[in-house]
Amino acid sequence: MELAIEQAKLAQKNDEVPIGAVIVSESNIISFSHNTSNDPTAHAEMLVIRQACELLSTSALYNSDIYVTLEPCPMCAQAISLARIKRVYFGAYNLKGGGIENGAKIFQFCSHIPEVYGGILETECASLLTDFFEKLRD
Repeated sequence: MELAIEQAKLAQKNDEVPIGAVIVSESNIISFSHNTSNDPTAHAEMLVIRQACELLSTSALYNSDIYVTLEPCPMCAQAISLARIKRVYFGAYNLKGGGIENGAKIFQFCSHIPEVYGGILETECASLLTDFFEKLRD
């Protein structure tokens, strides 16, 4: 999760929403990224899934885990299921736009349901987002 937080901080330096993600497979870091602009699908989760699938030449990441600083949105939750990711670890809960524990709760409609663990380094992850949006409003 610490690498995901580092990625979120890189996004923040680029005036992007500070969300970072990492995919790990069998204790090896496979891919990492953060939110980028000018593409509504360029969420950190989508980028690391694409990178991991390309690197491993597969569309199924059966033995992989994803770490993300914010509860994935419905689009990203569906992509996580389609990629057959084994476990999802996320930091802050996304009360408004979440797709796993909050909001659409996408996994209840999916054939592949990963294990989910929320609230990992939650305070630090949430602070990045809170600080970002406070500065944006000022």
